[in-house]
Amino acid sequence: MQAVLPIATLALSLLAALVIFALPEEARRTRSAFNLGAAVAKLGLVLAMLSGVRDGVAYEARLELVPGLDLLLRVDALSLLFVTLSAFLWLVTTVYAIAYLGDGPKQSRFFGFFSLCVTATTGVALSGTLVTFFIFYEILTLATWPLVVHKGDAASFAAGRRYLAYTLFGSALLLAGIVWLEGQTGPIEFVRQGSLSQGDANSLRWIFALMVAGLGVKAALVPLHGWLPSAMVAPAPVSALLHAVAVVKAGAFGIVRLVYDVYGIELVHHLGLGLPLTLVASATILWGSLRALQQVDIKRRLAYSTVSQVSYIVLGTALFGPAATVGGLVHLVHQGLMKITLFFCAGALAERAGITRIDQLDGAGRRMPGTMLAFSAAAVGMIGLPPVAGFVSKWYLGVGALQSDRPWVLLVLGASALLNAAYFLPMLHRAWLRPAPPGARREPPAPGLVLPAVVTAVVSVAAGALAGYAYSPLGWATLIVDRSYRP
Repeated sequence: MQAVLPIATLALSLLAALVIFALPEEARRTRSAFNLGAAVAKLGLVLAMLSGVRDGVAYEARLELVPGLDLLLRVDALSLLFVTLSAFLWLVTTVYAIAYLGDGPKQSRFFGFFSLCVTATTGVALSGTLVTFFIFYEILTLATWPLVVHKGDAASFAAGRRYLAYTLFGSALLLAGIVWLEGQTGPIEFVRQGSLSQGDANSLRWIFALMVAGLGVKAALVPLHGWLPSAMVAPAPVSALLHAVAVVKAGAFGIVRLVYDVYGIELVHHLGLGLPLTLVASATILWGSLRALQQVDIKRRLAYSTVSQVSYIVLGTALFGPAATVGGLVHLVHQGLMKITLFFCAGALAERAGITRIDQLDGAGRRMPGTMLAFSAAAVGMIGLPPVAGFVSKWYLGVGALQSDRPWVLLVLGASALLNAAYFLPMLHRAWLRPAPPGARREPPAPGLVLPAVVTAVVSVAAGALAGYAYSPLGWATLIVDRSYRP
């Protein structure tokens, strides 16, 4: 059973992709039923492993690719944090996508690649070696491209070319770092406190820089973030997937693995790599927030917000301290929940009311109350106000900055919170306090577009209000740090 569950968790979404690709376009009900059934089953498998991993059960499946080089799937507490988020958001995004696409064309292709993207994300989460991670990291790049260009117009293909140019360049850097490193050490598994014990210091610094840059493309670290705002031409379910759980989280998750499970805290500290990574993350947090403030298109504002918010994960990783690490890890989940809510709402606003710009939000709260309540809850969380989940992340990052003797990081967090308020609160003011334009009508209900956003918004609030519970995202992130990363 310990080997079966990781394989089954990975295989479910892969099986869904293969079946969906084979279905004819007119088989809408069959496609939807199979997609939803696979998503529910995957979430069930993940939840079944939670108590086992908490009790110390090891779930692992190993396949020898060539002598001395294994494909390794391993479920530890960190991988389960990421894969639980992935499985839950796959389910709610599937519900949303079915309603969003309606009777649109090429849905077998869309949902096939959608499931393949989830498969790759699951593989990234469960990877137990650097080579396994890279394989699934590349599958994720290729599986996501058809989703970015799904509309098939010139803007979509331009965004797709930009996306591939950035991500394949990043992959080349990452691969160069892996080959250089494993050429010196042999195959590397992700283990507690890092796999490296010795090596040439200068080589290790250059390898670290190469790998962070390669991972930083997907994590949208400045100046490697240019693909992300362009990709907003994709349908709203794709934007939600890119920003909440798939591509950007794969990059941030990879940096966590690199720091803690490849190099280890002590070696990163010895090589003097923590401060440069902290500075890059801090610059990205502020730059993304400043750029978000300048956007008038709702999805582009949210895209630059993602550039900023994902770097909280990198910041927590770079600070090393227990509280900072908890804050970074828990933000991996919290940001996903809040950001997917915002993109669900942005898609509903565009589809139901034609609202794509911030100056079109006047009166949207009265016209679409469910959508805007969900949007408001997520926006308040992104600012960092209690009781929404974002407050918990930022609190732990602030405490971690003091523990790590870098109090100046508090200024970064404070400035980012003010900038977040500056670009979210005017949106809420327009939606709730300004009258609707003449001729605007109350939009008809659209449960498939509204309910997923409401669910993720409620979970975002619950993750903050119930943070003290053992199985909350905060409780699980604390478990990870106590078990694996506390010095």
